[in-house]
Amino acid sequence: MTLDDLRVFIEVCERGSFTAVARALSCSQSAVSQHVRRLEREFGLSLLERRPRGVSPTAAGRLLRDAALTGVGRIDAAAQQLRALAAGGAGEVRISSGAATVRHFMPEAIVTLRRRYPGVQIALRTQPTSRACLTDLAANRADIALISISGPIPDVELRPLIELRWALAVNQHDPLASRASLSAAELADIPDIVLPTSSSSRGRLTAVLGESALPTQAVSDWDTALLLAELGVNRAVVATVPHFASSIHPGLRLVPIPDLPAPTAGWAARSWADLDPPVIEFAELVGQRMRGPG
Repeated sequence: MTLDDLRVFIEVCERGSFTAVARALSCSQSAVSQHVRRLEREFGLSLLERRPRGVSPTAAGRLLRDAALTGVGRIDAAAQQLRALAAGGAGEVRISSGAATVRHFMPEAIVTLRRRYPGVQIALRTQPTSRACLTDLAANRADIALISISGPIPDVELRPLIELRWALAVNQHDPLASRASLSAAELADIPDIVLPTSSSSRGRLTAVLGESALPTQAVSDWDTALLLAELGVNRAVVATVPHFASSIHPGLRLVPIPDLPAPTAGWAARSWADLDPPVIEFAELVGQRMRGPG
């Protein structure tokens, strides 16, 4: 058993597919299988349950995954810090977040932090869901994670930043663009709505509206949904900060859906008291950017 065996096994548990892991790690599917088989021979147990649409960990696999997440994550984090010290660096700030959040709310914080701490390295991991960001946190692959907060999380300290709002994104010439707001019930009768598959939108909306009321079409991410809405190809249900800059998408209108329960965006950390000052400063800078003026 090697650390690479455990790293690959963690990836398989998270992604649920040998093919997806092989693609992510730029290796062959047989190489991924070899890592898993080596672990199963080591323990004499089946660690994965093979299913028609992928794999999931068995009870033994879950036990190994949970232990490996903590152990391998700490070893990798220590190795990164040692390499930084050997290179004369001053540490690292590791963030896990959605790609759209990085693109729209983190550039200024990155520039400011690099100016204040020239020797500090900034490592960004982009993930499709808050759950994946929390996995990075649990595995010690990130110091902080920007997530959608729905309630307390065991062994995680949360710092809410801002209450988001649900909106229907439409082209500025769309008949709905002049509406001051929409009700959630109206969504079922509006055609050509898409949801970003890589966000938490579907799960949250399903809980409120039910699966049958949701659009069946989906796009890859939040930015793609907004772009297609601006071009008039589709409409999109998205969660945004209240002051989202219209200059980024001048041809887009966001029509509020006020009766949908608003999610809250915020930071998650294992322990805020244990974080280095550059990490805390980065979190504060991003929070200021998300909250906007005032």
